[in-house]
Amino acid sequence: MKKKPEFVKWIFAGILFAALWPSASTATKIGLTVAQPLVIAVVRFALASVIMLLIAHLIKGQRLPQGKEWKQLAVYALLNITIYLGCYVVAMQTVTAGIGALAIATNPVFISFISVFFFNKKLTWNVAVAIFVCTAGVIVAAWPLFSEAVVDLRGLLILLFSMLSYSVGAVYFAEKNWGNLSLVVINGWQTLLGGLFLLPFTLFFYHSNKNAFNFTFWASVSWLAIPVSIIAVLIWLWLLKIDSIKAGLWLFLCPIFGFLFAAIMLHDKISFYTVVGVMMVLAGLLISHSFKRKEVIILD
Repeated sequence: MKKKPEFVKWIFAGILFAALWPSASTATKIGLTVAQPLVIAVVRFALASVIMLLIAHLIKGQRLPQGKEWKQLAVYALLNITIYLGCYVVAMQTVTAGIGALAIATNPVFISFISVFFFNKKLTWNVAVAIFVCTAGVIVAAWPLFSEAVVDLRGLLILLFSMLSYSVGAVYFAEKNWGNLSLVVINGWQTLLGGLFLLPFTLFFYHSNKNAFNFTFWASVSWLAIPVSIIAVLIWLWLLKIDSIKAGLWLFLCPIFGFLFAAIMLHDKISFYTVVGVMMVLAGLLISHSFKRKEVIILD
């Protein structure tokens, strides 16, 4: 009887993450109309980290990282913030929002490969089938877009490199012992450190005439900072602590939400392929799930 509430919690958390995470593509494209990519990224990280660290340390009185935890945070920040999101926002200059969301679906394959071959994780039959079904579902949903998408090769390569860094970071986080350090503290400090690592590059390439700090800029950055960098990332860390391979499967659902956002905001057509793809991804996620309680994970 205890498994059902945990299953419902896992489903709800996964769907909320999958809905929020791909919205970054649209928000980034909007921000790029008024500002340079690295400027958007650094301001986003600064805003998100300040909010999280104020809540964690000043309001809730949670402890600071100690000893080796700082090293782990620095490595995770480099992989998950500096390289991944730094490259991602640069790639989005020449890659469409739909392709940006679709690229997220490559992460489960990377995560599974890294977990199985480098950390000796077991890939059970149901998860292997789920990866196949979800991959097929994403391809089906995206099939009508391939003939219309305009993709710059350089941007696509940068995008794929960023996804690889994200996947390595996900496995790294899942394999490390974080003690009783809360997820808000982990996310707050990794976001701040990642932004600081990116700051020198931002200053070097900064051109004042290419940045307008207007309503469009702050609306884009605020969405990227709060719903994406804070809420979505906290959910992602919680999912990773349960199981990194199964957490990665939720990334298959991200492009589907990306297509839906495009239909709502840009009036793109939702085709029969989209509907079939969504059903296949959902089926794959259900196939993958055989919940085994590892430990109690707390978000605050």
